[in-house]
Amino acid sequence: MPSRPLTGTRVLDLTRLLPGPMASMHLADLGADVIKIEEPGGGDYGRALGPMGGDTSWFFQVVNRNKRSLQLDLKQPAGVEVFLRLAQDADVVLEGFRPGVVDKLGIGHAAASAVNPRLVYCALTGYGQSGPLRSRAGHDINYLALSGVLDQIGSESGPPVVPNLQIGDLLGGALTALVAVLAALVDARATGRGRYVDVAMTDAVLAHAILPLVSVLAQGRAPPRGADLLSGGVPCYGVYPTRDGRYMAVGALEAKFWHRACAVLGCPELEPYPLATGAAGAHARAELSRLFRTRDQAEWTQLFAAADCCVTPVLTLDEALRSDHVRARGMTAEIGGVTQFAPPFGIDGCDLADARAAPPAGADSQAILREAGYSMDEIEALRAGHVI
Repeated sequence: MPSRPLTGTRVLDLTRLLPGPMASMHLADLGADVIKIEEPGGGDYGRALGPMGGDTSWFFQVVNRNKRSLQLDLKQPAGVEVFLRLAQDADVVLEGFRPGVVDKLGIGHAAASAVNPRLVYCALTGYGQSGPLRSRAGHDINYLALSGVLDQIGSESGPPVVPNLQIGDLLGGALTALVAVLAALVDARATGRGRYVDVAMTDAVLAHAILPLVSVLAQGRAPPRGADLLSGGVPCYGVYPTRDGRYMAVGALEAKFWHRACAVLGCPELEPYPLATGAAGAHARAELSRLFRTRDQAEWTQLFAAADCCVTPVLTLDEALRSDHVRARGMTAEIGGVTQFAPPFGIDGCDLADARAAPPAGADSQAILREAGYSMDEIEALRAGHVI
Protein backbone atom coordinates (compact mmCIF):
# COMPACT_ATOMS: atom_id res chain seq x y z
CA MET A 1 0.00 0.00 0.00
CA PRO A 2 1.43 3.45 -0.89
CA SER A 3 2.17 5.89 1.92
CA ARG A 4 -0.31 8.67 2.53
CA PRO A 5 0.35 11.86 0.52
CA LEU A 6 1.18 14.00 3.56
CA THR A 7 3.26 11.46 5.47
CA GLY A 8 6.14 13.35 7.08
CA THR A 9 4.18 16.63 7.24
CA ARG A 10 3.71 18.20 10.66
CA VAL A 11 0.80 20.52 11.46
CA LEU A 12 0.40 22.63 14.59
CA ASP A 13 -3.32 23.14 15.10
CA LEU A 14 -4.38 26.03 17.32
CA THR A 15 -8.03 26.05 16.15
CA ARG A 16 -11.21 25.07 17.98
CA LEU A 17 -14.87 24.26 17.30
CA LEU A 18 -15.68 23.40 13.66
CA PRO A 19 -13.81 24.81 10.62
CA GLY A 20 -10.19 24.51 11.80
CA PRO A 21 -10.50 21.08 13.39
CA MET A 22 -12.24 19.78 10.23
CA ALA A 23 -9.47 21.17 8.01
CA SER A 24 -6.76 19.68 10.21
CA MET A 25 -8.60 16.33 10.38
CA HIS A 26 -8.56 16.15 6.58
CA LEU A 27 -4.82 16.81 6.73
CA ALA A 28 -4.45 14.09 9.36
CA ASP A 29 -6.45 11.63 7.24
CA LEU A 30 -4.02 12.41 4.40
CA GLY A 31 -1.13 11.37 6.62
CA ALA A 32 -0.02 14.57 8.36
CA ASP A 33 1.08 14.47 11.97
CA VAL A 34 -1.42 16.93 13.43
CA ILE A 35 -0.61 18.22 16.90
CA LYS A 36 -3.69 19.75 18.48
CA ILE A 37 -2.55 22.41 20.93
CA GLU A 38 -5.00 22.85 23.81
CA GLU A 39 -5.14 24.87 27.00
CA PRO A 40 -4.02 23.13 30.20
CA GLY A 41 -6.90 21.92 32.33
CA GLY A 42 -10.00 20.98 30.38
CA GLY A 43 -8.46 21.50 26.95
CA ASP A 44 -10.49 22.56 23.91
CA TYR A 45 -13.98 23.63 25.07
CA GLY A 46 -15.36 21.69 22.12
CA ARG A 47 -14.78 18.61 24.27
CA ALA A 48 -17.91 19.55 26.22
CA LEU A 49 -19.98 20.95 23.33
CA GLY A 50 -23.34 19.27 22.76
CA PRO A 51 -24.35 15.69 23.59
CA MET A 52 -21.72 13.77 25.46
CA GLY A 53 -20.34 10.37 24.46
CA GLY A 54 -18.70 9.43 27.74
CA ASP A 55 -16.24 12.05 28.99
CA THR A 56 -16.00 13.78 25.59
CA SER A 57 -18.69 15.20 23.34
CA TRP A 58 -19.69 13.31 20.21
CA PHE A 59 -18.91 16.50 18.29
CA PHE A 60 -15.29 16.57 19.43
CA GLN A 61 -14.82 12.89 18.70
CA VAL A 62 -15.96 13.10 15.07
CA VAL A 63 -13.77 16.09 14.08
CA ASN A 64 -10.51 15.24 15.86
CA ARG A 65 -9.51 11.72 14.87
CA ASN A 66 -5.94 10.88 13.87
CA LYS A 67 -4.51 13.78 15.88
CA ARG A 68 -2.23 14.05 18.88
CA SER A 69 -2.91 16.39 21.79
CA LEU A 70 -0.47 18.74 23.51
CA GLN A 71 -1.67 20.91 26.37
CA LEU A 72 0.28 24.17 26.35
CA ASP A 73 -0.25 27.51 28.10
CA LEU A 74 0.57 30.07 25.43
CA LYS A 75 0.09 32.96 27.86
CA GLN A 76 3.32 32.00 29.60
CA PRO A 77 6.72 32.81 28.05
CA ALA A 78 7.77 29.20 28.53
CA GLY A 79 4.73 28.07 26.54
CA VAL A 80 5.59 30.46 23.72
CA GLU A 81 9.14 29.09 23.73
CA VAL A 82 7.80 25.54 23.38
CA PHE A 83 5.54 26.56 20.51
CA LEU A 84 8.36 28.25 18.58
CA ARG A 85 10.60 25.26 19.16
CA LEU A 86 7.92 23.00 17.67
CA ALA A 87 7.43 25.47 14.81
CA GLN A 88 11.05 25.01 13.77
CA ASP A 89 10.25 21.53 12.47
CA ALA A 90 6.61 22.09 11.49
CA ASP A 91 5.26 22.51 7.98
CA VAL A 92 1.90 24.14 8.73
CA VAL A 93 0.34 26.23 11.48
CA LEU A 94 -3.44 26.63 11.63
CA GLU A 95 -4.82 29.31 13.94
CA GLY A 96 -8.34 30.60 14.48
CA PHE A 97 -7.94 33.55 16.86
CA ARG A 98 -9.22 37.05 16.12
CA PRO A 99 -6.74 39.19 14.15
CA GLY A 100 -3.77 40.35 16.23
CA VAL A 101 -4.16 37.87 19.09
CA VAL A 102 -1.37 35.50 18.01
CA ASP A 103 0.97 38.46 17.52
CA LYS A 104 0.28 39.66 21.08
CA LEU A 105 1.00 36.15 22.33
CA GLY A 106 4.29 36.06 20.42
CA ILE A 107 3.33 33.14 18.18
CA GLY A 108 2.16 35.01 15.09
CA HIS A 109 3.38 34.63 11.53
CA ALA A 110 6.36 36.94 11.95
CA ALA A 111 7.66 35.09 15.00
CA ALA A 112 7.02 31.61 13.59
CA SER A 113 8.46 32.31 10.14
CA ALA A 114 11.54 33.82 11.73
CA VAL A 115 12.43 30.40 13.14
CA ASN A 116 11.15 28.51 10.08
CA PRO A 117 11.02 30.42 6.74
CA ARG A 118 9.37 27.48 4.92
CA LEU A 119 6.37 27.45 7.28
CA VAL A 120 2.85 27.73 5.86
CA TYR A 121 0.91 29.83 8.35
CA CYS A 122 -2.88 29.87 7.92
CA ALA A 123 -5.10 32.31 9.81
CA LEU A 124 -8.75 31.23 9.70
CA THR A 125 -11.30 33.84 10.78
CA GLY A 126 -14.84 34.97 10.11
CA TYR A 127 -14.03 38.27 8.40
CA GLY A 128 -10.32 38.18 7.58
CA GLN A 129 -7.21 40.04 8.69
CA SER A 130 -8.30 43.36 7.16
CA GLY A 131 -11.49 45.36 6.66
CA PRO A 132 -13.87 47.11 9.07
CA LEU A 133 -15.28 43.84 10.44
CA ARG A 134 -11.92 42.16 11.08
CA SER A 135 -12.27 42.22 14.88
CA ARG A 136 -15.98 41.43 15.09
CA ALA A 137 -17.30 38.20 16.56
CA GLY A 138 -19.41 35.95 14.36
CA HIS A 139 -20.77 32.50 13.64
CA ASP A 140 -21.90 30.66 10.54
CA ILE A 141 -25.28 32.42 10.39
CA ASN A 142 -23.53 35.82 10.41
CA TYR A 143 -21.12 34.89 7.61
CA LEU A 144 -24.05 33.70 5.49
CA ALA A 145 -26.03 36.84 6.28
CA LEU A 146 -23.26 39.30 5.43
CA SER A 147 -22.26 37.48 2.24
CA GLY A 148 -25.79 37.71 0.81
CA VAL A 149 -26.15 33.94 0.79
CA LEU A 150 -28.63 33.59 3.66
CA ASP A 151 -31.03 35.90 1.83
CA GLN A 152 -31.07 33.37 -1.03
CA ILE A 153 -31.97 30.33 1.11
CA GLY A 154 -35.65 29.53 1.58
CA SER A 155 -38.92 29.22 -0.29
CA GLU A 156 -40.59 31.86 -2.42
CA SER A 157 -42.30 34.55 -0.32
CA GLY A 158 -40.98 32.93 2.86
CA PRO A 159 -38.31 34.14 5.30
CA PRO A 160 -34.63 33.19 5.03
CA VAL A 161 -34.05 29.65 6.30
CA VAL A 162 -31.07 28.69 8.47
CA PRO A 163 -29.48 25.59 6.91
CA ASN A 164 -28.42 22.68 9.12
CA LEU A 165 -25.22 22.33 7.10
CA GLN A 166 -22.80 25.02 8.29
CA ILE A 167 -21.92 26.45 4.88
CA GLY A 168 -19.67 29.21 6.22
CA ASP A 169 -17.79 26.98 8.61
CA LEU A 170 -17.37 24.01 6.29
CA LEU A 171 -17.30 25.30 2.70
CA GLY A 172 -16.03 28.73 3.71
CA GLY A 173 -13.69 27.63 6.48
CA ALA A 174 -12.59 24.02 6.46
CA LEU A 175 -12.43 23.30 2.73
CA THR A 176 -11.20 26.72 1.62
CA ALA A 177 -8.43 26.61 4.23
CA LEU A 178 -7.55 23.06 3.17
CA VAL A 179 -7.19 24.04 -0.51
CA ALA A 180 -5.11 27.11 0.31
CA VAL A 181 -2.84 25.28 2.75
CA LEU A 182 -2.19 22.42 0.33
CA ALA A 183 -1.35 24.87 -2.48
CA ALA A 184 1.00 26.83 -0.22
CA LEU A 185 2.57 23.59 1.01
CA VAL A 186 3.33 22.47 -2.55
CA ASP A 187 4.98 25.83 -3.23
CA ALA A 188 6.96 25.77 0.03
CA ARG A 189 8.41 22.38 -0.83
CA ALA A 190 9.37 23.60 -4.29
CA THR A 191 10.87 26.94 -3.26
CA GLY A 192 11.76 26.60 0.41
CA ARG A 193 9.62 29.65 1.18
CA GLY A 194 6.46 29.49 3.23
CA ARG A 195 3.30 31.52 2.77
CA TYR A 196 0.90 33.43 4.96
CA VAL A 197 -2.68 32.35 4.22
CA ASP A 198 -5.57 34.62 5.19
CA VAL A 199 -8.89 32.73 5.01
CA ALA A 200 -12.10 34.59 5.83
CA MET A 201 -15.22 32.46 5.98
CA THR A 202 -17.41 35.33 4.76
CA ASP A 203 -15.15 35.82 1.73
CA ALA A 204 -15.24 32.13 0.87
CA VAL A 205 -19.02 31.88 1.06
CA LEU A 206 -19.40 35.01 -1.08
CA ALA A 207 -16.95 33.66 -3.67
CA HIS A 208 -19.12 30.59 -4.23
CA ALA A 209 -22.43 32.41 -4.74
CA ILE A 210 -22.12 31.90 -8.49
CA LEU A 211 -25.73 31.87 -9.73
CA PRO A 212 -26.82 34.91 -7.70
CA LEU A 213 -23.81 36.77 -9.10
CA VAL A 214 -24.84 35.82 -12.63
CA SER A 215 -28.28 37.30 -11.95
CA VAL A 216 -26.73 40.50 -10.58
CA LEU A 217 -24.61 40.83 -13.72
CA ALA A 218 -27.59 40.19 -15.99
CA GLN A 219 -30.36 42.03 -14.13
CA GLY A 220 -28.66 44.24 -11.57
CA ARG A 221 -29.96 42.26 -8.58
CA ALA A 222 -30.20 38.74 -7.24
CA PRO A 223 -33.56 36.98 -7.72
CA PRO A 224 -35.92 36.60 -4.76
CA ARG A 225 -35.19 33.48 -2.73
CA GLY A 226 -36.87 30.40 -4.09
CA ALA A 227 -37.17 31.95 -7.56
CA ASP A 228 -33.84 31.17 -9.22
CA LEU A 229 -33.00 28.26 -11.52
CA LEU A 230 -31.51 26.08 -8.77
CA SER A 231 -33.49 27.34 -5.80
CA GLY A 232 -36.98 26.09 -6.71
CA GLY A 233 -38.03 28.71 -9.23
CA VAL A 234 -38.67 26.30 -12.11
CA PRO A 235 -40.77 23.09 -12.29
CA CYS A 236 -37.94 20.73 -13.24
CA TYR A 237 -35.78 21.56 -10.21
CA GLY A 238 -37.44 21.44 -6.84
CA VAL A 239 -38.82 19.45 -3.92
CA TYR A 240 -42.33 17.99 -3.96
CA PRO A 241 -44.31 16.42 -1.08
CA THR A 242 -45.63 12.86 -1.31
CA ARG A 243 -48.81 11.32 0.07
CA ASP A 244 -47.15 10.15 3.28
CA GLY A 245 -45.65 13.53 4.15
CA ARG A 246 -42.22 12.77 2.73
CA TYR A 247 -40.56 14.45 -0.24
CA MET A 248 -39.05 13.76 -3.65
CA ALA A 249 -36.24 15.85 -5.12
CA VAL A 250 -36.57 16.61 -8.82
CA GLY A 251 -33.41 17.68 -10.65
CA ALA A 252 -34.46 16.97 -14.23
CA LEU A 253 -32.75 19.97 -15.84
CA GLU A 254 -31.90 18.28 -19.14
CA ALA A 255 -34.74 17.77 -21.63
CA LYS A 256 -34.27 13.99 -21.81
CA PHE A 257 -34.54 13.67 -18.03
CA TRP A 258 -37.56 15.97 -17.83
CA HIS A 259 -39.38 13.98 -20.51
CA ARG A 260 -38.70 10.73 -18.66
CA ALA A 261 -39.91 12.27 -15.39
CA CYS A 262 -43.13 13.41 -17.07
CA ALA A 263 -43.61 9.91 -18.47
CA VAL A 264 -43.31 8.33 -15.01
CA LEU A 265 -45.67 10.91 -13.53
CA GLY A 266 -48.12 10.52 -16.43
CA CYS A 267 -48.16 14.18 -17.40
CA PRO A 268 -46.90 14.53 -21.00
CA GLU A 269 -48.74 17.84 -21.22
CA LEU A 270 -46.06 19.35 -18.93
CA GLU A 271 -43.16 18.48 -21.23
CA PRO A 272 -43.00 22.02 -22.75
CA TYR A 273 -42.63 23.67 -19.30
CA PRO A 274 -39.47 22.43 -17.52
CA LEU A 275 -38.03 25.95 -17.11
CA ALA A 276 -41.29 27.89 -17.12
CA THR A 277 -41.68 30.85 -14.77
CA GLY A 278 -44.58 33.15 -14.02
CA ALA A 279 -48.12 31.77 -14.32
CA ALA A 280 -47.09 28.85 -16.51
CA GLY A 281 -44.37 27.82 -14.08
CA ALA A 282 -46.68 28.13 -11.09
CA HIS A 283 -49.27 25.97 -12.85
CA ALA A 284 -46.69 23.29 -13.70
CA ARG A 285 -45.32 23.22 -10.14
CA ALA A 286 -48.85 22.95 -8.73
CA GLU A 287 -49.64 20.05 -11.04
CA LEU A 288 -46.42 18.27 -10.06
CA SER A 289 -47.30 18.74 -6.40
CA ARG A 290 -50.74 17.23 -7.02
CA LEU A 291 -49.30 14.22 -8.84
CA PHE A 292 -46.58 13.49 -6.29
CA ARG A 293 -49.21 13.53 -3.53
CA THR A 294 -50.98 10.57 -5.14
CA ARG A 295 -48.33 8.06 -3.96
CA ASP A 296 -46.07 7.46 -0.98
CA GLN A 297 -42.36 8.24 -1.20
CA ALA A 298 -41.40 4.56 -1.32
CA GLU A 299 -43.67 3.96 -4.32
CA TRP A 300 -42.24 6.93 -6.21
CA THR A 301 -38.71 5.85 -5.32
CA GLN A 302 -39.29 2.44 -6.86
CA LEU A 303 -40.88 3.89 -9.98
CA PHE A 304 -38.14 6.45 -10.58
CA ALA A 305 -35.31 4.02 -9.82
CA ALA A 306 -35.86 2.45 -13.24
CA ALA A 307 -36.21 5.76 -15.09
CA ASP A 308 -32.78 7.38 -14.49
CA CYS A 309 -34.04 10.94 -14.68
CA CYS A 310 -32.58 12.71 -11.62
CA VAL A 311 -35.58 12.19 -9.34
CA THR A 312 -34.69 10.82 -5.90
CA PRO A 313 -36.22 10.52 -2.43
CA VAL A 314 -35.32 13.11 0.20
CA LEU A 315 -33.72 10.94 2.88
CA THR A 316 -33.18 11.72 6.52
CA LEU A 317 -29.54 11.54 7.62
CA ASP A 318 -30.03 8.26 9.47
CA GLU A 319 -31.63 6.80 6.32
CA ALA A 320 -28.70 8.04 4.23
CA LEU A 321 -26.22 6.38 6.61
CA ARG A 322 -28.03 3.07 6.12
CA SER A 323 -28.38 3.37 2.35
CA ASP A 324 -26.80 0.80 0.06
CA HIS A 325 -24.89 3.48 -1.83
CA VAL A 326 -23.31 5.07 1.27
CA ARG A 327 -22.35 1.62 2.51
CA ALA A 328 -20.89 0.64 -0.86
CA ARG A 329 -18.84 3.84 -0.95
CA GLY A 330 -17.48 3.16 2.54
CA MET A 331 -18.49 6.61 3.72
CA THR A 332 -18.79 5.64 7.37
CA ALA A 333 -16.40 3.92 9.74
CA GLU A 334 -16.30 2.86 13.38
CA ILE A 335 -13.37 4.54 15.14
CA GLY A 336 -13.01 4.07 18.85
CA GLY A 337 -16.58 2.77 18.93
CA VAL A 338 -17.93 5.95 17.30
CA THR A 339 -19.55 6.05 13.86
CA GLN A 340 -17.82 8.71 11.77
CA PHE A 341 -17.79 9.97 8.21
CA ALA A 342 -14.93 8.70 6.11
CA PRO A 343 -12.79 11.17 4.12
CA PRO A 344 -14.73 12.54 1.12
CA PHE A 345 -11.93 11.70 -1.29
CA GLY A 346 -10.84 8.34 -2.65
CA ILE A 347 -7.04 8.24 -2.59
CA ASP A 348 -5.03 5.03 -2.46
CA GLY A 349 -3.82 4.42 1.08
CA CYS A 350 -6.13 6.99 2.68
CA ASP A 351 -8.79 4.73 4.16
CA LEU A 352 -9.48 4.61 7.90
CA ALA A 353 -8.31 1.07 8.54
CA ASP A 354 -5.68 2.26 11.04
CA ALA A 355 -7.42 5.44 12.19
CA ARG A 356 -6.99 6.61 15.76
CA ALA A 357 -9.79 8.00 17.92
CA ALA A 358 -9.73 11.63 19.06
CA PRO A 359 -7.05 11.92 21.78
CA PRO A 360 -7.67 12.74 25.43
CA ALA A 361 -6.56 16.26 26.33
CA GLY A 362 -2.78 16.35 26.66
CA ALA A 363 -2.40 12.64 26.01
CA ASP A 364 0.68 13.15 23.83
CA SER A 365 2.33 16.10 25.56
CA GLN A 366 5.31 14.18 26.86
CA ALA A 367 5.95 12.27 23.64
CA ILE A 368 5.74 15.43 21.52
CA LEU A 369 8.15 17.33 23.75
CA ARG A 370 10.58 14.42 23.83
CA GLU A 371 10.55 14.41 20.02
CA ALA A 372 11.37 18.13 20.14
CA GLY A 373 14.46 17.39 22.25
CA TYR A 374 13.19 18.19 25.74
CA SER A 375 14.63 16.13 28.57
CA MET A 376 12.42 14.53 31.17
CA ASP A 377 13.67 17.06 33.74
CA GLU A 378 12.69 19.93 31.45
CA ILE A 379 9.28 18.37 30.85
CA GLU A 380 8.70 17.96 34.57
CA ALA A 381 9.66 21.60 35.10
CA LEU A 382 7.11 22.65 32.45
CA ARG A 383 4.51 20.51 34.11
CA ALA A 384 5.30 21.91 37.56
CA GLY A 385 4.91 25.43 36.15
CA HIS A 386 1.51 24.50 34.62
CA VAL A 387 2.88 25.28 31.16
CA ILE A 388 1.76 21.85 29.98
